[in-house]
Amino acid sequence: MITDILSVVVVLFSAIVLHEYAHGWSAYQLGDPTAKRAGRLTLNPLKHIDPFGTVLLPIILLTLRFLGYNTFIFGWAKPVPVDFSRLRNPKKDMIWVGLAGPAMNIGLALIVSLFLKIYPGTRHHDTLEFAVFINLLLAVFNMIPIPPLDGSRVVMGLLPDRYFVMYSRVERFGLLIVILLLYFGLFENIIVPVISFLGQLLGVQLS
Repeated sequence: MITDILSVVVVLFSAIVLHEYAHGWSAYQLGDPTAKRAGRLTLNPLKHIDPFGTVLLPIILLTLRFLGYNTFIFGWAKPVPVDFSRLRNPKKDMIWVGLAGPAMNIGLALIVSLFLKIYPGTRHHDTLEFAVFINLLLAVFNMIPIPPLDGSRVVMGLLPDRYFVMYSRVERFGLLIVILLLYFGLFENIIVPVISFLGQLLGVQLS
């Protein structure tokens, strides 16, 4: 059981940290050094830990799961700071910075799924399937177009200027909106089916 928990923690931390690193790296490449100057352009997980989202919440969910409750394991890291005004082309580059994190998770899911195809009998099969699931979950969830999730950065980059400010004001209520949507079935009715579909495309049957 301890080994299983450690495996889940390693997978979850890796997916979250690489997601945030991708945002910082892409912003740096596009002209914003904020993350680098803050010491966040690093793969050191300690630099990305959010006490609740990276530690407490996953522990609670893991405990409930091993007690037999049907919970999904989720969490988040401390967001990498990005000053969009310092990007060379703020509106266009905002899209690429927003897509970088989910793209990293999709890439990781693809790599792990290829490994599963090459070594289908690996004794770490369940852990690797979970790695595919959690990376797809992070990618799909973060592409929900509600500020401050990554999908909203894509929308902001595409919106005409007259709607940009109006849309960005939603961010102060973003977390509440997401919680309400989850309560009303966003996870079961939309996110899970999308993850299952993407898993099938990658050749991994996700339950």
